[in-house]
Amino acid sequence: MINVGIIGGGGYTAGELMRILVGHPETNIVFVLSRSQTGRAITEVHPDLTGDIALHFVGEISQEVDVIFLCSGHGKSKAFLEENSISESVKIIDLSSDFRLTKNRGNFIYGLPELNRAKITKAHKIANPGCFATAIQLALLPLAAHQALDGEVHVHALTGSTGAGQQPTPTTHFSWRNNNASIYKPFVHQHLGEIRESLTQLDANFTVPINFLPLRGNFTRGIFASLYFKSTLSLKEVETIFSEYYDGHPFVHLVTTNPSLTQVVNSNKCYLFLQKIDGKILIISMIDNLVKGASGQAVQNMNLMFELPETTGLILKGIGF
Repeated sequence: MINVGIIGGGGYTAGELMRILVGHPETNIVFVLSRSQTGRAITEVHPDLTGDIALHFVGEISQEVDVIFLCSGHGKSKAFLEENSISESVKIIDLSSDFRLTKNRGNFIYGLPELNRAKITKAHKIANPGCFATAIQLALLPLAAHQALDGEVHVHALTGSTGAGQQPTPTTHFSWRNNNASIYKPFVHQHLGEIRESLTQLDANFTVPINFLPLRGNFTRGIFASLYFKSTLSLKEVETIFSEYYDGHPFVHLVTTNPSLTQVVNSNKCYLFLQKIDGKILIISMIDNLVKGASGQAVQNMNLMFELPETTGLILKGIGF
């Protein structure tokens, strides 16, 4: 069994991580640290885990684990590792943005399995990708690998409220979000940096603009991204490129009918739908921001690091409707 510790246990990603791990046949949750919730039963904060976990939140780490997941807010993982002595034998998977970019990465490996699976299997520390970054990269990686992105890429992506974290803000509480939508951080979203680094890893000459418009949606979870760009490739050529690239990657699926978001919500899947219209390639990419965009992908990385089948504990059914 893989003994697991979780840091920052009160938020959405930690709750989702525990939901997945209690059903994972090879893991045992040893401790869940939350200094704001210390002493409380985990099920008081995550009532959906009632009957699944009997632990209480703790205020100090235990070294009796094989892997630690860092689920605290952005900017807190680096500070935590500086303030706490972690045994060299303990693997670390960070779900924050602290180590995603090359300039901050140190000895962390960027944990997008569909890009770095071989490196992840040998890694000791993983920087889990961002949710928007995951959806957008999975839509573009095959084309970058074929040096087929030579024009501006336009991205329009809608995300659920859980992507903003559990702490309420003026744009995440129900009264504002319900029956509403808005753009935020147009063209400058923080995930663009990791997206560009990954595409450049596959195509050193990739320099074209990525025009990204992120939107807040009036739903709780999921990312629906639509991307388009001019291309001389035929639809058949693009389909072949994608099929060959994702051959052997169990969570990315090319679909032949126009998909809807609930098909992937609650699952670790990414659905990709391809079209060509008036000289432009259109790609729809959909994931659950808390699963494939965060905790599910973190477990996928753990499986690879511990030489387990990649899908272990991750056969999760989408809600469908």
